[in-house]
Amino acid sequence: MSLLTLAIPSKGRLMEETSALLARAGLGVDRLGAERGYRGLLRGIDGIEVAFLPASEIAQNLHDGKLDLGVTGQDLLGEKLPAESPGVGILLRLNFGPADVVVAVPECWLDVATMADLDDISESFYERHGRRLRVATKYRNLTRRFFAARGVTGYRIVESLGATEGAPAAGIAEVIVDITTTGATLAANNLKILDDGVILRSCAVLAARSAVTADARVEKLRGMLSAVT
Repeated sequence: MSLLTLAIPSKGRLMEETSALLARAGLGVDRLGAERGYRGLLRGIDGIEVAFLPASEIAQNLHDGKLDLGVTGQDLLGEKLPAESPGVGILLRLNFGPADVVVAVPECWLDVATMADLDDISESFYERHGRRLRVATKYRNLTRRFFAARGVTGYRIVESLGATEGAPAAGIAEVIVDITTTGATLAANNLKILDDGVILRSCAVLAARSAVTADARVEKLRGMLSAVT
């Protein structure tokens, strides 16, 4: 029987919450090599090895078929996977890491409350400024799919590598797509979420390649985690 590989986040809150979830389910990880080694074996279910990776790499490696299972953010999974990806699926939504991916605009845009409003002003914006609305985000794929589904075309994406919520004030972009938990940071930067601008209500998820979902070990893991989620 070949080993299945389960990836869990290597640092931060997601790592802490995942470790706590495994512990509640009666599972643990025996690290191989050094105490802070990046490989281990899952204690409680035979035949599953553990890899510690950044959450963004987990999503990508699931997509590439290099991992069998992984705990990562649903936002990261949605960004890395094609819109219709039969190769990877969510087995279980976990009760930690909640956050929303949202479209936000300056609060002073009093006439812009919806995506339809945003589409309406994109034409006049181009006429006045000779360029399209700029949308700052690290979620390029989620943004493109969401805007396309709502018929919004008069924009271009500006890649954000830092504090996205500061982009409008810095003159880098007019609109942002970012992740938020309470909305407080957006409000502090004089931004508002569009009424229909929630792209994804994300949380941590257990995801798996479709090829392994029928495996008894995967079913046992899902069942044990589901019982304590």
